[in-house]
Amino acid sequence: MSKILIIDDEKAIRYSLKDIIEYEGHTVFEAEDGLSGLKMIMENDYDIVFCDIKMPKMDGIEVLEKA
Repeated sequence: MSKILIIDDEKAIRYSLKDIIEYEGHTVFEAEDGLSGLKMIMENDYDIVFCDIKMPKMDGIEVLEKA
């Protein structure tokens, strides 16, 4: 079982991905923007991070550079 973080500003996308991934038995965490996603990355360990590119506050490229 993996710990997976989904960072996306669109709730419907987060919800869909979460449903699919949890169905496969993994634990899913969500962040609604790049800033909160980066904070979660800094405070926790994740096996996989799915990150949108275009988001408010901090885009996905910035998240990856700072992580």
